[in-house]
Amino acid sequence: MTTLDINEIVKYLPHRYPFLLVDRVVELEEDKRVVAIKNVTINEPFFPGHFPNHPVMPGVLIVEAMAQAAAVLSFKSMGIMPDENSLVLFAGIDNVRFKRPVTPGDQLVMEVEIVNSKRNIYKYHGVARVDGQVAAEADLMCALKTKP
Repeated sequence: MTTLDINEIVKYLPHRYPFLLVDRVVELEEDKRVVAIKNVTINEPFFPGHFPNHPVMPGVLIVEAMAQAAAVLSFKSMGIMPDENSLVLFAGIDNVRFKRPVTPGDQLVMEVEIVNSKRNIYKYHGVARVDGQVAAEADLMCALKTKP
């Protein structure tokens, strides 16, 4: 079982503030699954506009956070340290369901499993929870791209 702090995570993801949505990896089994955490604070840049009197983390960002956790899992599973030419891009998102809002003070715990992989295409199933309750789940398909 592997764990990663933020200093290791930024080696695997090109995202930076305000779009880095993974704070810690608490479990990682190569070729299988990752469990990652996003600590949601009132200081998130999207809360002033979504929604001013009832702040809610946008669902698309919850899905993005799961995809970022999946990218870390993929790079670790492939034994690749990405460089400035490496990207993991969405190829598809299916069966997305939102079950409860994510609000300031919540800890979003994302569990993402590899369902299938072929060449540079990965399929995952992700579930994001807050306090053990499912907040969102989705089937993700991502492609590893390298620029020439």
